[in-house]
Amino acid sequence: MFYYKSEKSLFICPKKLSKEGLRKLENPTIITTNLDSTNHQVELLESYHKYNKYIILEINPYNNKRSYSLSNPNTLLFDKESEGDIYIDNEIEEVKEMLKNNIFKSLLGIKVVNISHSNYKDAFSTVIKLKKRVNIVGLGDVGLNLLIGLRLLGYDTISDIGIYSRNENTLSRLEMEINQIYPAFTNSEYPDIHILSPEQLFDCDMFIFAASKYVPAIGDEKIDVRLAQLDANRDIISFYAKEARKNEFKGIFAVVSDPVDHLCRAVYEYSNLDENGDFDMRGIAPENIKGFGLGVMNARAIYYSKKSKALEYLDEGRSFGPHGEGLIIANSVLNYDDEKSNILTKMTREANLKVREIGFKPYIAPAYSSGSLSIISCLNGDWHYSSVMIGGVYFGMKNRITPCGQEWESLSLDTLLKERINSTYKYLQKDTIKIKPK
Repeated sequence: MFYYKSEKSLFICPKKLSKEGLRKLENPTIITTNLDSTNHQVELLESYHKYNKYIILEINPYNNKRSYSLSNPNTLLFDKESEGDIYIDNEIEEVKEMLKNNIFKSLLGIKVVNISHSNYKDAFSTVIKLKKRVNIVGLGDVGLNLLIGLRLLGYDTISDIGIYSRNENTLSRLEMEINQIYPAFTNSEYPDIHILSPEQLFDCDMFIFAASKYVPAIGDEKIDVRLAQLDANRDIISFYAKEARKNEFKGIFAVVSDPVDHLCRAVYEYSNLDENGDFDMRGIAPENIKGFGLGVMNARAIYYSKKSKALEYLDEGRSFGPHGEGLIIANSVLNYDDEKSNILTKMTREANLKVREIGFKPYIAPAYSSGSLSIISCLNGDWHYSSVMIGGVYFGMKNRITPCGQEWESLSLDTLLKERINSTYKYLQKDTIKIKPK
């Protein structure tokens, strides 16, 4: 490791800073070159306890995050993100060595900043608000229930909710009715609902995209219902991604519409294109784009685990991957059973089809489990399920937002489970290539 200091910050670098890196950090003073003694390096870190600490990377910004909270040694060992960042791979010798190293333990939770990003300076400023402003576009079946959930459950988290639709009567109705949801004899301040003008869309801490141009009709189950929505919804979301760029939006762009993971990638691409169609990384940071689709898959897995007596899922289970084809339900991350997990995955993945079979569109559980509940957890900095950008792929997993950035759960996993994760990652990676801007 290499260590540099400025007036108030300590920079920890896996590699020696380039001349450009030194310039970007305003020519910090080098403290020491690589020290052979790990104890000396730990002592050095402890001696700068009053300094803001950052781990500095200089890697290609394309398909790599701008910043995050360190949780996986893999991210410090290699020059690009990959599926190996999703879990801790004890089979890699360098990873094993780093896990034994007291330095890595001292670095856990420190903010990592990739200064190769155009807007890297934004990663050094952290603004913490007790209550957040949220705006929603799309007030159909999912958007409406999501709005109701945020109103009822977000009183400790959300100050106000802006709503936008092209239907003025819908807006007027919801502004009146949702603001009239209020219990008697309470001091709780429920989020105020207000109508947005187009110019106010990105005046918020979180922008929620819940619009959908195409929802397959009942009976159209021969195709992947979620992927069938990609082309239509991508056209809509591209407009808002470009608008977010124009407004220099610094908040979270939350995607609730299907297919969430693919649409997240579309937001990343479109918001970071300049007027000539060149990718310049001056739009939304990749870690500020989050897809909320996995929460309901976890909820469905809980439902079916109770019915199939796979109760270990309640405490030890995890969900990984997309909201649809490629989904992974692990019955346990401590005692993984591949057969049981595959059965649970199939039941969970097909749960929406069961609702469609009896003549209904399955939007209630997604609106609350993936939407309201997961979004509130995200805004509170609590663990939840949403997608995290890993090497250009938006991959659903357990994560949270800390003052030091996005942190995802990194665990040592069973070999068969790692193979399933790798397979899903490659499947999403293949589809990711298809949705780059035309």
